[in-house]
Amino acid sequence: MATWRRATCVSRTAETASAVTLELDVEGWPGNLAGQHVDLRLTADDGYTATRSYSLSSPAAAPSTQGGRRRVAVTVQRVADGEVSPYLADDFAVSDEIEVRGPIGEWFVWEPDGTPVTLIAGGSGIVPLVSMVRTRREARSRTPFRLLYSVRTPADRMFRRELAHPGPDDQALDVAFLYTREAPEEAARPVGRIEVADLVSWAWPPDFAPATFVCGPTGFVESVAAMLISLGHDPARIKTERFGPTGV
Repeated sequence: MATWRRATCVSRTAETASAVTLELDVEGWPGNLAGQHVDLRLTADDGYTATRSYSLSSPAAAPSTQGGRRRVAVTVQRVADGEVSPYLADDFAVSDEIEVRGPIGEWFVWEPDGTPVTLIAGGSGIVPLVSMVRTRREARSRTPFRLLYSVRTPADRMFRRELAHPGPDDQALDVAFLYTREAPEEAARPVGRIEVADLVSWAWPPDFAPATFVCGPTGFVESVAAMLISLGHDPARIKTERFGPTGV
C-alpha cells in the first residue's frame, strides 16, 4: 500500500471557470509516469476525512532524492454537489497542506518509445493526456502525437493556450478541438458529439498500429472505443480511463 505524504500547495492556476491546477510540493515523492493519478486526503478539525482521486497533469517525474521534496500538479474540476472538489477548486490556498498517496496506476501510462500515439479526451479526461504531452516535450521526444479534445464550448477547454499553440518543442504534435454545444467561428466542423468520421480524419489509422489512450466520461469512452474497434484498431492497443460525468 502506498504511503500517505504531506504536501503543500505552492501555486494555483485557473484552467476554466470550474477547474484549477494545484501545484503541490510533496515530501519524499517516489516519482511517477505520465497518465498516473493520486489520492488526496483532507482531514477536518473534528477528524473527519475525505479522499478523492485526481490525475496528475504534470509530466513524469523522477523520485526525490534522500527523502527531499518534489513538485507535482493535479488538475481539479469542480463537481456540483461534490464534497471535495468544490473546496479544492475554490478554497484550497497557497501554503495550505494536504495528504497525498501515490502515484497509482501502472496501465494507463505512456513512456517515449517512438510508436505513434493517438490521445482522445472528453472534458476533464484531458488531464492525464496533457501529462503525456508534457512528458513528451520534456523528453524531447519526436514520437508522433495526435490529440482529439472534445468539450462543450470553447470556454471549457483546459490548458487552452498550451494546446492551441504548441511550441517549438512540440513538433509532430497535432491537436484538434471538437465542440458539442457551442463552437467558435473558426471551428473546422459543426457542433456535435465525436463520430467515426472524426476518428478517420484525426486518429492514426489502424495500419500504423498506434498506441491509443481514451479518457473521459464512461459513455464517451465506451463510444469512442467501440468506434475505434469498428475501424479495425486492435483492442489490445486501446487503453481507456473513465472519469465522472461532465456533460460532454
